[in-house]
Amino acid sequence: MKEKGHLIKSVAPNSIAEEMEIEAGDKLLRVNDKEIKDVFDYHYAVNDEYIVLLIQKPDGEEWELEIEKEVEEDIGIEFQEGLMDSYRSCRNKCMFCFIDQMPPGMRETLYFKDDDARLSFLQGNYITLTNMKDEDIDRIIFYKLSPINISVHTTNKELRCTMLSNRFAGDALDKIKKLYDAGITMNGQIVLCKGVNDGEELERSIHDLAAYLPHMQSVSVVPVGLTKFREGLVNLEKFNKQDALSVLEIIHRWQGILYKAYGTRFIHASDEWYITAGLDIPTSDNYEGYLQIENGVGMVRSLMDEFKEYYESLTGDNREKHISLATGVLAAPIIEDLMKQISEKYPNIKITVHTIINEYFGTDITVAGLLTAGDIINQLKEKDLGDYLLLPDVLLRNGEDVLLDDFTINDIKNALQTEIRIVQSDGKSLIDAVLN
Repeated sequence: MKEKGHLIKSVAPNSIAEEMEIEAGDKLLRVNDKEIKDVFDYHYAVNDEYIVLLIQKPDGEEWELEIEKEVEEDIGIEFQEGLMDSYRSCRNKCMFCFIDQMPPGMRETLYFKDDDARLSFLQGNYITLTNMKDEDIDRIIFYKLSPINISVHTTNKELRCTMLSNRFAGDALDKIKKLYDAGITMNGQIVLCKGVNDGEELERSIHDLAAYLPHMQSVSVVPVGLTKFREGLVNLEKFNKQDALSVLEIIHRWQGILYKAYGTRFIHASDEWYITAGLDIPTSDNYEGYLQIENGVGMVRSLMDEFKEYYESLTGDNREKHISLATGVLAAPIIEDLMKQISEKYPNIKITVHTIINEYFGTDITVAGLLTAGDIINQLKEKDLGDYLLLPDVLLRNGEDVLLDDFTINDIKNALQTEIRIVQSDGKSLIDAVLN
């Protein structure tokens, strides 16, 4: 049985909560005489100018606190559970699920499959809608929560049931129409699997999802990631160059159709398609505000444009240093080109880009965000790394200092006997990390 109330983790200094003598360890029982289900109930309830909190102290004493404040003014409470409720796990067994392809022995949290709509709003996670009831959709509409990010994959209901291994997965798509009718902003995602939901099925999905414009404001297409740990799973193939060209032909054709009809390209390919196909990354206007940059859509273009703008403001000098930079196979050629540009203005800076092969998950995994400390250490040990080693911030999760294989940045530093600097994923930060 769930314990009554929500445990308060901390209270912000000089906040309303501190003034009312609310403390860490207290529990919030009710707001305006209503029980609070989760973080959305809480924020909606405390947005008024006048609210009444029922607080329970650790000794069981209950305080009723009347608060007058500005509308939407935060009262300064942080709760032990971020959602103020338990996380909802995924009910599907998707044929492309990355978590099912992870090796045993990793930390427990990495195996948790979330499919919680609240994380879509709070953290940008993509959800399948399969574990949402009508009342959950109604709450989203009532609170006018936007945008919601939806893992669609295909609009073919029968195929979606197969891909997600869930007999309810097809009917879950009907919830998109309800969100659309309510004017809720949405973004969609299609994880493309070769021979499954590509080709004619991709055409169908784009056509069907475009009917939800303008509230479905964008849809991204990303290739399935395949690790070496797929024993017992559906046999899926990696996309090759010709496959990538075919996918881009479909996407570019639909971009032209939809831009002419609606003034938006709507459907976007992740950067990996262009790199695999050997094509130039589109210009920034093609990404229409980078709505899905966290999904790998336009990340390279954004990096290159930020780099160029800052680089052109620099005059260069004769400073001397030797640094190294490690990244994944996918980004390495792009990073190497940017480093050559720096060397043109700073000829006495020696920059070595090390391409790290992903032995941990398998060589078909080429993105920097899935590199492990073990691979970095094994492939860079006994190499001259210069004054320091730059590593991309996508290696780390949630602001922590830990990589996927549970090694820390300090572990890498000690193993390689060199200074480590973490670089944010923008052009200016990259240049500054090299020069300063």
